[in-house]
Amino acid sequence: MTTAKRLRWTDWLFTVLMLLLAGTCFFLGGWQMDRLAEKEALIVAVDQRLNAAPIPVPPVDTWDSLDLQALNFQPVSLTGAYRYTQTVTVFTSLSDPKGPHKGPGYWVVTPFELQDGGTVFVNRGFVPEQYQEAAALGDLHGEDPGIVTVTGLFREGETAGFMVPEPNMSDRIEWVRDPQRLLAMVDPALAPVAPFYVDLPAGAPGDLPQAGETVISFPNNHFGYALTWYGFSIVAIVMLGFWLWRQTRPVQP
Repeated sequence: MTTAKRLRWTDWLFTVLMLLLAGTCFFLGGWQMDRLAEKEALIVAVDQRLNAAPIPVPPVDTWDSLDLQALNFQPVSLTGAYRYTQTVTVFTSLSDPKGPHKGPGYWVVTPFELQDGGTVFVNRGFVPEQYQEAAALGDLHGEDPGIVTVTGLFREGETAGFMVPEPNMSDRIEWVRDPQRLLAMVDPALAPVAPFYVDLPAGAPGDLPQAGETVISFPNNHFGYALTWYGFSIVAIVMLGFWLWRQTRPVQP
């Protein structure tokens, strides 16, 4: 005669914990699927913006309430004047260039004083390391054109993490394209400064700064992450089922 084993309270506790683990993994899988849908919608929206006609740059009185993400990569036009002597260089390393120059170098970011008020930092492009000093002195622009209208891509300002060094004020070197940090390196009279910056499109081949190097990349691994979490959930249930079978199978008296 055989008798079935009865579960102890510790067995029930383990069962509940395993079910909670499986439920958590299933929830995280669903969350990744939601993130997948959001990322795919973002990619479609950005593609549409990139192919849209330029819109006027948002005026200064709207800057405090702008939805920066909704405008990211939108072509915009702005009219005003460059302040070349206030240029800041932002360190970068260009690994997959569209132009001939790559490797360690600097973004050349120049304040653009709008005709209607306020200042927008304009990323005029990339220069190799040996041109940093000339760029910071404002020597890479040729003749000052005065009031001009330029078109570029609206870009949400970058955020400096806790590992980002302080700017090198004497050499005019920054590490992130954060408009508020950049403002600290230029004439305070240029305030207010927009909470975004603008990337210029590519110019003539061989021109410096080398513009048109905007990186448009949205890593989209959410489907793989979702499968992983769903897999963990299934494995937890299967293992729990096997364990319960082992714990409750009949034993010989």
